[in-house]
Order: sequence, then C-alpha cells, then structure tokens
Amino acid sequence: MELRDYQLKAICDVRNAWAAGYRRPCVVMPCGAGKSVLVADIARRTTEKKNRVQFLVHRQELCEQIYSTFYNYGVDMRYCDVGMVQTVCRRIDRMLPPSLIITDENHHCLAPSYRKIYDAFPQAYCVGVTATPVRLNGGGLGDVNDCLIIGPTVKQLIERQCLTPFDYYAPPVADLSGLKVKRTGDFDPKDIENALNVPKIYGDVISYYHRLAEGRQAVCYCATINSSKRMAEEFSANVIPAEHIDGTTPKAERTEIISKFRRGEIKILCNVDLISEGFDVPDCGAVILLRPTKSLTLYIQQAMRCMRYKPGKRAVIIDHVGNVHRFGLPDQEFEWSLSPEKPKKQKEKTDEDFDIRQCPKCFSTHRYAEICPVCGYKYPEKPKEERKIFLEKNTELERITETVRHYTMPSECKSRKELVEFCKMKGYKPGWVYYAAKENHIR
Repeated sequence: MELRDYQLKAICDVRNAWAAGYRRPCVVMPCGAGKSVLVADIARRTTEKKNRVQFLVHRQELCEQIYSTFYNYGVDMRYCDVGMVQTVCRRIDRMLPPSLIITDENHHCLAPSYRKIYDAFPQAYCVGVTATPVRLNGGGLGDVNDCLIIGPTVKQLIERQCLTPFDYYAPPVADLSGLKVKRTGDFDPKDIENALNVPKIYGDVISYYHRLAEGRQAVCYCATINSSKRMAEEFSANVIPAEHIDGTTPKAERTEIISKFRRGEIKILCNVDLISEGFDVPDCGAVILLRPTKSLTLYIQQAMRCMRYKPGKRAVIIDHVGNVHRFGLPDQEFEWSLSPEKPKKQKEKTDEDFDIRQCPKCFSTHRYAEICPVCGYKYPEKPKEERKIFLEKNTELERITETVRHYTMPSECKSRKELVEFCKMKGYKPGWVYYAAKENHIR
C-alpha cells in the first residue's frame, strides 16, 4: 500500500524526533487519516531489522483487527506482539524486551497500566497515535510524551478528498432567557450550569432520521445499554432495521450483527461506547448522537464515524444532545499542548467518605456491611438508578455551519463570559470562574 505524503512526513518527523533525543513522540491525526497504516509502516521498518515491537491496545477485540492489518501490511509478526495493555502488564516479567513500543489511542497513556509498561522497558523507543492528545479529564500528556507531531487538520483532509464533507444538525443553544442577571450584568454561573448541563434529547429521533438521513446506514450512540436497546426496538418498530451491540454481546452474535450491517440488512447500529476508539465497523452515511458527553475525545471519535471519503457524498451528523455546543464542529482546528492539567486541591473528607453506617435497629455505628455486626439487621438493597435523560421532542434541530468557540486553556479566555463558557465545558464548579478571572487579570 502506498502511503500518502502526510503519512510519510509524519514517519519522517518521528525518526527526526528520536534522532533529536526525544524518546516518546505522539503523532496527532484526525479519525480516518490512516493512523493504523502509519504505525504498521513504522512496525514493518522496525521488524525488518529484527527489532522487537510491542503494540498496545486498550480493548481485547482490537487485537485481532490490528494483527490482521499488520500482517497484511508485511510486518514480520515473529518480532511483533499485539496485546491488550492489562494482559501485557501481567506478562512483563516473561516478555522479551521490545525495541519499540507503539501505543494505540495514545490519550490513554497516562493510565498506571501503560506507565508500568513504559517504566519496565526504559531503553525502548515509544510512539503513540491519537486524534485528540488530551486525557478524558482535559489534561495534557506531558507526563509521558515529550514531543507532539501534528498531522493535517480535518478541513485539509476534506479538501484533499481524504474525508467526506458533512452536514451537522443540532438543537439551538439552550434558552437562557429565564436566568437571573447579577449586578455585574452577567448571568449567574450556577444558573447557566444548571440550564446547560441537564441531560436532554432534543427532537424526535425517528422523525429526524427520516427527514435528514432517510435510507442511510447510521451508528447511533446512546447514554446507557438499556436506552440503546430501547432505541433499537423503537427503530425496528418503525420499520427501520436496527440492532444493539455492547461489550457483553457474545462474540459470535456481535460478528453476525456487524456482518448484517456490512451487507446492508441493518440500517441502524445502536451502542454506547463500543463503536468508537479504533473499533472496525463498516462505513456508514450518518451518525446519531444521543449521549451527552464532556469528553472531547469521545465526541470527535463518534461524530467522525461517518466521514470516511465517499465520492460525491456528504455525511450527516444528527446531534440530539447539543454536544456541538460544548466542543464545536468536528472540523474546527484545535491548539494542542502537552501541558498536564494542574492538580486539583483535595477537599477534606467528611463522614460520608468513610463508608460508615448506623444501624436503624440498634443504632450501632460500624464500617460498611450489608448486615449489622451487632444485631444482625439486614440493610435493604438500594435499586440502581439509570441516569435520567429528559426528552424534548418538540424542539427543532437546525443546521450548524459555524464553528463554536472552543477554549483549550483558561488563558485563552478574554472575558468573564468566556471563562463561564470554559467552566461549563470542563464541568468545573461555578466558583472556579472567580479564581480563574483573578489569576488571568480579567475583570
């Protein structure tokens, strides 16, 4: 397979970074840019010299997929191991030392399991690939990676016909007309947070599928497994063939469902997070977002699932939960940084943090247990509550054409209003705005 020029440049940049003394560069490329082929070429060049490669994935189902990609690309698999990070951790003492460690979905690299592997082989060179070089909590990867190699942007790949242009539909920004205005002339941050962070699904899902994506195959991302199953049933009840899959779906059944989707027998594939990071599923023409998320990584991976290039076609993204207002459109340009997030001050623990129970029968206080150790009283089980998401079927979705402003660091904000938006996007407590404004000299 012939590599594209930007893939060749990225490989050259990685080699130059190693030559310059960097040990753990991270390659940043959008979803669909061909990161798997890029790392396959790096692995092939390494194994040709009979140097060992360890490829790390975070899900078991990805191992077979990556192994097949590497084998077909000409990687000498006698010198290359593909393994789930948890499995590799358990086998560190029995492993042959790798010369190169490649990390798939590199935004996971700060997890203790990954760092245990890196620390076990300090002489190994490392390279990671990801579309979003930030942790799920928003922090940078500077505690592990020492160099960022930035590839082309989504807009550039669309212009080059490597990705498909898209039409994005979402509800308008939440109505703030009923909020109280403070003496400063601004909305109260707590009121804004309450108005924007209440999980809601806007618009009738079935109706908008007919209106915007009639006949297209689509991947539908839901908030919970139960809601995903119900959504599949609702599509099927409206004569739109749909199935649900999740991590507990038996492998044979999951393979059959994906095969049906590949053959076009299924129109809608409902799931929670399974079809996201690197999961191999046939191309689709639309994405339906029914899960509110605060993770930029998850949002980008899900929204771009339908954007692999199809000549003369436009992808459709139907965002019923307004994720676009938290992060912006998938093709907006981000300023990435390795700077880790500043550690948060730990709050003082209260009695509720120590798993203490008081028996309602004998009033004795004891450590958490299902049965009181003094009188034998059995505590009633608390039913697990599914996260409630409110339906707003009468809300009209609109086409989003302008990139919503996304701030990567508080220092980018120029006003208190922008700090409030940053606070909301990160999910911080409202009081954070006061201290951030003081630190950044914003009145």
